[in-house]
Amino acid sequence: MLVLALKFILAHLLGDFVLQPNKWIKDKQKKKYKSPYLYWHMLIHLLALLVLLKFNSAYFLGIGVVVISHFFIDLGKLIIHKKNNARVLFFTDQLLHLLVLFGVVSYYIPFNFTFASLFSPEILLFTIAILLVTSVSSILMKVIVSRWKLENSDKKSLKNAGAYIGVLERLFIFMFIVLGQWSGIGFLLTAKSVFRFGDLSKANDRKLTEYILIGTLLSFGLAIGIALCYTYVRTLLPETM
Repeated sequence: MLVLALKFILAHLLGDFVLQPNKWIKDKQKKKYKSPYLYWHMLIHLLALLVLLKFNSAYFLGIGVVVISHFFIDLGKLIIHKKNNARVLFFTDQLLHLLVLFGVVSYYIPFNFTFASLFSPEILLFTIAILLVTSVSSILMKVIVSRWKLENSDKKSLKNAGAYIGVLERLFIFMFIVLGQWSGIGFLLTAKSVFRFGDLSKANDRKLTEYILIGTLLSFGLAIGIALCYTYVRTLLPETM
């Protein structure tokens, strides 16, 4: 099953990303179903699937389902596409494509899946850890640093960029610890220090330096603590899980 799934996914990646120039995307967004590139796009998906599946007639039905569904999903995305919903549509589009691929693969090679498995101790623990690292940590940090407020905030910075950076760095730290790659944390801290050095040297503001240092140490500390708790609790779970 894994090999078949990888072939379908590879065909999707080739068709949707590698072999689709920006020119095609812009033309499709402008002309919708009248764009010839929409149909060239479907042809590339068809050829990629046929080649990867070695023109095996046993998979012709699945290939047809994938290509036809891909056409209607893309067409629907093009029809309702607007600047303010582009990101949501992109991820929704990719999710729908993957669900179709998942369904086609399971049609050829059925496998046992139950929703009860989604509530296994391992998955529940992992979900809790991710929520703690992202949303919960962000709220805790906001509460802790709320006692300090910088008088001259940088209005040139991207909206909510700091929050996203914090979430990403904690996710990286969590991943490094779970994988046993502690050296990655040092690399991450060094990289962040290099990027922040310019701001701190130009600011010449001790308050800003202390504010950034507190935020960084809090973020790293929370991520390390959560990751260590996760790895410890995981060892207490039944081995069958």
